[in-house]
Amino acid sequence: MKKIKTTLIFVLLISLFSTSCEKPVNIFSVEDDIQFGAQFDQEIMSNPKFVILNETQYREAYSIINEFKNELLKTGKVAYADRFNWKVRIIDDATINAFAVPGGYLYFYTGLIKALDNEAEFVGVMAHEMAHVARRHSTAQLTKAYGLDLMLSMLLGKNSNQWVNIAAELASGLTQLQFSRSDEFEADKYAVIYTYPTEWDARGVADFFKKLESHSSTPVFLSTHPADKDRIAAVEKEWQAQGGKQGGYFEDRYEQFINSLP
Repeated sequence: MKKIKTTLIFVLLISLFSTSCEKPVNIFSVEDDIQFGAQFDQEIMSNPKFVILNETQYREAYSIINEFKNELLKTGKVAYADRFNWKVRIIDDATINAFAVPGGYLYFYTGLIKALDNEAEFVGVMAHEMAHVARRHSTAQLTKAYGLDLMLSMLLGKNSNQWVNIAAELASGLTQLQFSRSDEFEADKYAVIYTYPTEWDARGVADFFKKLESHSSTPVFLSTHPADKDRIAAVEKEWQAQGGKQGGYFEDRYEQFINSLP
């Protein structure tokens, strides 16, 4: 009981302090991130709205996309690289979109994959989504979206079924987590940091933004991840700060990835 009271006071103090800050409170533990991510993934896999490519049937596509993920995790730059699940799903849908949820679950639409020209662009997007997970932006946004009282009651063992309900709402699109501008800038920065030690050019996420800015209609990705010249410039600045190394783009190899999809 004393521990619970201490937790309540601590969370209240944090919430009062944070009301003037852009970054929302994150009252989740890392274990909560893992638990919620698993619940969300179950909802995605059972929701007929999402056509998830079978890993056995599309073995080559998953081999390629998992290699991208593993190379980023091997850099030693990604927090919780050995603790989160880091599971990749490919959604067969023409929508240009990608998203990630707590615990390391990453979802990429075939529409997004096919809209890009090279591995550096795709890896930049993947690194950006991984950064949202590793920097724990999503669980902070859950507190903002659903309220501190509900989140706290869930963590104290009450309303435990809400994990499933919230996962279902997010999976169905009834609720969307809107990242703050500072979260987006931070995810862009860490996308550069994660990618820089690899063979790919670390400016890939900026190239992706440039490409989709000229798209005839606003892609879903950009409606929730607004791109602008400031973000592109910030990516370039971070790349220069890392040393300005020019990496590869690998257009031919990326074509192989696209051809492995339906």
